[in-house]
Amino acid sequence: MKLLFGFALAVALMGCGGEQSSKTQADAVQPRAQWTPQEANDWYNKQPWLVGANFVPSTAINQLEMWQSETFDTATIDRELGWAASIGMNTARVYLHDMVFEQGAEAFLERIDVFLQIAARHGIKPLLVLFDSVWDPFPRPGKQREPKPGVHNSGWVQNPGKEVLLDSTQYPRLEKYVKAVVGRFAKDERVIGWDLWNEPENMNNDEYRPHEPQNKPALVEALLAQCYNWARSVGPIQPLTAGLWSGDWSAPEKLKSIETLMVTESDVISFHNYSTAESFEKEIKELQRYGRPIFCTEYMARGNNSTFEGSLPIAKKYNVAAYNWGLVDGKSQTKYAWDSWKKAYSGEPPIWFHDIFHKDGKPYKQEEADLIRELTGR
Repeated sequence: MKLLFGFALAVALMGCGGEQSSKTQADAVQPRAQWTPQEANDWYNKQPWLVGANFVPSTAINQLEMWQSETFDTATIDRELGWAASIGMNTARVYLHDMVFEQGAEAFLERIDVFLQIAARHGIKPLLVLFDSVWDPFPRPGKQREPKPGVHNSGWVQNPGKEVLLDSTQYPRLEKYVKAVVGRFAKDERVIGWDLWNEPENMNNDEYRPHEPQNKPALVEALLAQCYNWARSVGPIQPLTAGLWSGDWSAPEKLKSIETLMVTESDVISFHNYSTAESFEKEIKELQRYGRPIFCTEYMARGNNSTFEGSLPIAKKYNVAAYNWGLVDGKSQTKYAWDSWKKAYSGEPPIWFHDIFHKDGKPYKQEEADLIRELTGR
């Protein structure tokens, strides 16, 4: 049906003459400025309270395995997003990867469209993440390695990797990726927004830190500034953001330069908090000074005193969009804590660090599922 409609529309436009066709194409791509706080709040006031999870299907160890054609698992995606919807979730934060785009741009964009169709059936609007500075700096396409037993996110990869970050001749292909992905879905109301870069200046844990470029924060900051321009150049109707995740946000003069970039260029302000309810509320109040909608794009680490019962009612109180880390226990193994990179776990962790559901759909804690359902009015 979509193909037939697209063909009919193309014929109709051709029949209107070349001038009309050119005008239509020009109108289709209109660069836009950063939203004003008023424009951002006007948009946000039309949305429901946004609650969701950072989502990768349980059958994928990382972004590449989620999106590559051989392992794009629509059945699992459909089933697990259904579980999210069953407790009232209406959004999900989902990571993309430029290497999948390089493997075949059109096929990748079509898979994103399929994902959006599945999500829409469950009433879920994804926040799509374009780049990520966390974990393995040496991503490789193709078959991904098996998880290291008992290790948190043992196969997650950065995007772009170190080799690309250090080679500015490859930046034009990153620009092509951003413009193509955002451009394809720029007017698509199934997408709630664009998270341009996850934890951009993160130098990672002891396992990966020795491999990181010492000037990584400066390199990423310069690229992130360009990302805002690239994404805005295709005129998205959705907001752009990049999340604060560490540091002191209590006053503008205390921000790092890359944090200043993020709060002055984003349409909506986003942040991460894996700490107590008191810390969560404090940081929300600090970020309210910018007068923009606020998204908490990562929270909930039980062993770190970041919990649903502590943080989610506060998010609702202040109308903050909330995305916990992890939906279903799977190959990412984020039920294990960050310390699993140094501490051996012989079996099931005593407390799940992240994630809500077992692989069979049973909640890890029924009372958590009930709370989310109650707060979302499901």
